[in-house]
Amino acid sequence: MIVAGGLAVMVLSAQGNLDAVRQAAEQGDATAQFNLGNMYANGEGVPKDDAEAVKWYRLATEQGHAEAQVYLGAMYTFGRGVPQDDAEAVRWYRLAAEQGQAEAQFTLGAAYTNGQGVLKDDAEAVKWYRLAAGQGHAEAQGVLGAIYALGRGVLKDSVLAHMWLNIAGASGNEAAREPRDNLEDDMTRAEISRATELARTCMTSDYKDCEP
Repeated sequence: MIVAGGLAVMVLSAQGNLDAVRQAAEQGDATAQFNLGNMYANGEGVPKDDAEAVKWYRLATEQGHAEAQVYLGAMYTFGRGVPQDDAEAVRWYRLAAEQGQAEAQFTLGAAYTNGQGVLKDDAEAVKWYRLAAGQGHAEAQGVLGAIYALGRGVLKDSVLAHMWLNIAGASGNEAAREPRDNLEDDMTRAEISRATELARTCMTSDYKDCEP
């Protein structure tokens, strides 16, 4: 009886939360519209409905909600609730990226790397990866390190490659640690020391002083 009663309270609480979110969304609150879109996309408290999720994401994007722009872009990327359309996805990612949304910047960089929805452009990819990396985006930092190691869109530079891979590893990107260590096989002690110092300076400056 206690368990059943507790469950009833939880259900009522969830319903109350849904009602509050929906009321705020219908009154034009962009964050509530975004949250309601997430609820429909994930089937949280409502039947899963991608088309309904898109409807609420779109309403939030019309008010410039950057996260909603990212999520709407993802719906176009995967064809959920809308026809799959890489170019339309990029349009929404770009709007969010231009507002400084790090995940959108990273995703836009990947679009330019892969030529997905845009013409392939390594230099443009680096621009967006660098902006995301400068906000502490660990995956962008790792990709930027790999880019310097390969010299794609930038001059090949083992020191900067090591620096960004080191930062990515420190930021929790475990996949960046092995290529960082592998780089050291072909680097001098002075280069490794320089890369380590650059990484330290970059992180202590909150990513404001990273590349010389």
